[in-house]
Amino acid sequence: MKVGILALQGDVAEHAKMLSNIDLEPAPIKYIEELESIDALIIPGGESTTINRLADYAAAALLDRIKEKALKERMPVYGTCMGSIMLAKSVEGSNQKTLSLMDITVSRNAYGPQKASFEADIAIKGEPLPYPAIFIRAPRIVSAGEDVEILSRGENEIFMARQKNLLATTFHPELTEDTRIHEFFKGMIEEILVKKG
Repeated sequence: MKVGILALQGDVAEHAKMLSNIDLEPAPIKYIEELESIDALIIPGGESTTINRLADYAAAALLDRIKEKALKERMPVYGTCMGSIMLAKSVEGSNQKTLSLMDITVSRNAYGPQKASFEADIAIKGEPLPYPAIFIRAPRIVSAGEDVEILSRGENEIFMARQKNLLATTFHPELTEDTRIHEFFKGMIEEILVKKG
């Protein structure tokens, strides 16, 4: 299976390594025609305002096609950190443009500046062992719709959530050696491909 990584900026190489480690073929995506040869897409961490500037210009058609493929063709899409903001239908205190695909509300840079970035062991639904999550200027998912499955949560925030063919994490699994989150996404892709026949 071929998994695209939106390569406008962010942790593209790190995601590619993770995908290769679990026998998936990574494919950096910069142009709209490259979307037609992939089974799923990862939107990596990075600075969301940079992505928005790109969305205003050359990448607008690319982002429109991602939205269309996710909605009409049920292409699995996984957003990490900034990618979770791009998936969200609502961003607190901001008029930031997003793909508006996932019924979540996100708060940007919710834990403070870069120096406030941190690591924490978090519990993930269905996983017996804690996951070593890395948060870098991370957003918070502050609310989710009824058909959004919460896979990991803290006291006042959601760390990981799924809605049908969409997956969001506010942390960076590509910066760890732990492949479980990417394996979960692989399972999602397989499940959706079977349903699509």
